[in-house]
Amino acid sequence: MHKKEKIIIISAPSGSGKTTIVKEVMKDTNLNLMFSVSATSRAPRKNEQNGKDYFFLSVDEFNEKIKNNKFAEWEEVYTNQFYGTLKEEISRIWDLNKNIIFDVDVKGGINLKKKFPEKSLSIFIKPPSINELKNRLINRGTETETSLNNRIEKAKFELSFENEFDQIVVNDNLETAIKQTINFIYNFIK
Repeated sequence: MHKKEKIIIISAPSGSGKTTIVKEVMKDTNLNLMFSVSATSRAPRKNEQNGKDYFFLSVDEFNEKIKNNKFAEWEEVYTNQFYGTLKEEISRIWDLNKNIIFDVDVKGGINLKKKFPEKSLSIFIKPPSINELKNRLINRGTETETSLNNRIEKAKFELSFENEFDQIVVNDNLETAIKQTINFIYNFIK
């Protein structure tokens, strides 16, 4: 049995800066964090590596793991596009006596918090405004007009769940948001 099994859950609408914040937070060695690699049934993007960015599974493999209760949490985000957290990934990180950090969507974050209420700290990264979020997504240059509108609508919906998280960080200044996030984590694990 591990003494200090801690889980840090970072969630946000797409484009809020959560992945950037997680990468910066991970650099703080005092937090003893290890990133939890999620499983997905979507195809790898270029430069993504299996086992590093995601565990890439076919839809059939994903469904088989669901049937065999291998996930701590999972969801079908879009039709036949699944994301989830493998129980063995959580065990692997705790066996290394590390705290786990998750970069997950809002629904995944809420599900993880429900699964590990005492061991987890959930942090919601919030954009300063929907307009700013839209500008960030446009500046990424990865969205079509349709996908941009879908992401904005999903973000508006996800923002309605911010109060289900332990802490909220407004990312209007990246450096400040990173410091706030580190402070919340540090106070939780100490």
